[in-house]
Amino acid sequence: MKIPQLQKKPELKSCHNKTWEDNYSWIHQKNILDVLKDSSNLLPEVREYLEKENEHFEHKMKDTKEIQKKIFFEIKGRIKLDDESLPFKDKEYEYWTKTTTKGNYSIKLRKKIGTNNIEEIWNGDLEKEKLKTEYFGLGDLEVSENDQYLGYSLDLKGSEYYTIYIRDIKTNKLVTEKIEETSGSIDFSLDNKYIFYSKLDEHHRPRKIFRHKLGSSVKDDQLIFKEKSEAFSVSIGLSSDEKYFFISASDHNTSEQYYFDINEKKPKPKLIQKRKKGIIYSVNSWDGFFYKHTNEDAEDFKIEICKNLVEQNWEIFIPAKNEVLIGGLVFLKDWIIRSEISDAIGRLILRNPKTNNEEEIIFSDEKVIVPSISLIQKDKDTNLVYLSYSSPKTPGRTYLYNLETKDRKLIKEQEIPSGHNPDDYMVDRLECPSHDGRMVPITITRHKNTTIDGSANLLLYGYGSYGNSMSPGFSSTRLSLIDRNIIWVTAHIRGGMERGMKWWKEGKLLNKKNTFEDYIAVGKYLIEKKYTSLGKIIGMGGSAGGLLMGAVVNKSPELFLGIVMAVPFVDSLTTNLDHSLPLTTGEFDEFGNAKDSKEHFDYIYSYAPYNNIKKMDYPHMLITTSLSDNRVLFDEPAKFTAKLREYKTDNNLLLLKTEMNAGHGGKSGRDGAIEEIAIDYAFILKIAIKS
Repeated sequence: MKIPQLQKKPELKSCHNKTWEDNYSWIHQKNILDVLKDSSNLLPEVREYLEKENEHFEHKMKDTKEIQKKIFFEIKGRIKLDDESLPFKDKEYEYWTKTTTKGNYSIKLRKKIGTNNIEEIWNGDLEKEKLKTEYFGLGDLEVSENDQYLGYSLDLKGSEYYTIYIRDIKTNKLVTEKIEETSGSIDFSLDNKYIFYSKLDEHHRPRKIFRHKLGSSVKDDQLIFKEKSEAFSVSIGLSSDEKYFFISASDHNTSEQYYFDINEKKPKPKLIQKRKKGIIYSVNSWDGFFYKHTNEDAEDFKIEICKNLVEQNWEIFIPAKNEVLIGGLVFLKDWIIRSEISDAIGRLILRNPKTNNEEEIIFSDEKVIVPSISLIQKDKDTNLVYLSYSSPKTPGRTYLYNLETKDRKLIKEQEIPSGHNPDDYMVDRLECPSHDGRMVPITITRHKNTTIDGSANLLLYGYGSYGNSMSPGFSSTRLSLIDRNIIWVTAHIRGGMERGMKWWKEGKLLNKKNTFEDYIAVGKYLIEKKYTSLGKIIGMGGSAGGLLMGAVVNKSPELFLGIVMAVPFVDSLTTNLDHSLPLTTGEFDEFGNAKDSKEHFDYIYSYAPYNNIKKMDYPHMLITTSLSDNRVLFDEPAKFTAKLREYKTDNNLLLLKTEMNAGHGGKSGRDGAIEEIAIDYAFILKIAIKS
């Protein structure tokens, strides 16, 4: 069939005395947020183009239908479909969730402590069926303090505009007006009379906190807090001792916090510490003290303690450590637990506040693991917690752990119904020098029968933005590639915080290219070490990881057999110049401000994937996007694809697949998510077999 081509309507753009041509900018509508809310506002010719690209995708991938189906059932076969979470004890009830064989969404259950009478208080599949909607996104699901009300928020487009509902659990009837265009989060007041929520502004930014009285009109909702900066977003949460509400205002690089007593009839939030550029902090309260987690004079964070927030005589509680990321605190009556990350590996540290002695909680003999902790009950007077871990080859294991005696009992293990033997897999942890000598951690997962002689294809996954660290945990889906002789590698590149705050700083703003150089260095190192060969690497990344893919494929296309880009941030210069878009202003400290700074403009222009497409051969490429995506607008990958078609000099596959009823996370529901993974993997196997 004929290859789709988006119509060219040349437009000259200019900024900081530089002029460039953009042939496809016309598809970005001025009312783009209206399109995200209601796709009927999409220009007909743009819809036609996206649909033709979808037809082209289907045509080129029709020979993979069987393998898609096979992979779908493989992945589903590794999931215990009929499963239940471990219970959490509230004051009067135990709460837990379950999934079923036929269902796509979770069910929330509870029973009164000491009884066997189980209530179903939420069923996602039934709710979706009632609403007769294709997309069904659950934002928050909360129960009031008195266990009487269920609060939930829904996004039915994928655009992340959530509507809040509150209903009586016994009668199943709504008890108040629905609240529209929120961020989705719900916090009940402890007297059960109110909820707190954040409202989205006209640019889809949560900058206001409201208090809503149950049973009253939304028009009467009380504005509790308003953030003045367009770059900051706000959220609200309860302290660990349930004495205060804390309001946090932040962008990616700076934060500020306010607090008010839970008993205030008319809440008036009080400032804790005035914002300072580059300083991130958060305060919690427990057992008569306030704890502040901050990077002020502590690049990789420290924790301070004080008696009150009036005098604020802060003292060091947990000191900073170089290139060791200090995490937050979990409080129990007699224990404090915290996390640390260094070299992309997490640890849990147990502290006895009476003696201040600390010790690491040891989980396993495996070196590369992801540990976590969760509480078993609301009452903090206990020595028991849930401790969990997984590794790239070992499914999740959860223990009931006694912090005092160190006794542990395995109470839940991630079951792989189709079978899984961890001994069939090898996990290697290496590091390689980047262009400037910085050592980049690498996690490699492979089947024990995959030979290390350069013959294997290798999937190289990367992200490297916003300080998000890539945890080396277990993924049953990846086995569909690993079992087919494809090595899975995660590159822990700069832009994350695998090696502390400095690792993030060295991969953002005017250091952003380090992210791309790290990734390319890892690819070349793996070739050198015979894990794969030149032209046998499949790059994979989504969102900001899609920016990574676009930048590295423009710079070093010869490394790759193929590229898989999900909702990719590839027209990054155009987006950065448009301050009306939802995320732009909040990301000035991540990517820069090209509109107001020539230095930032020149730097972003030099790597922005769309602006740096060249006349050359490109590898096979699969690009996916969603029409209602509020984070990375669909027009970015659409423009990128159209320009690639115009410039590339090869006959390799270039496929654009647009979900017409989904958002940034793709399709909703368990089966929808598996279908999308199966498509990605089928594309990878298609090109790997041909090679």
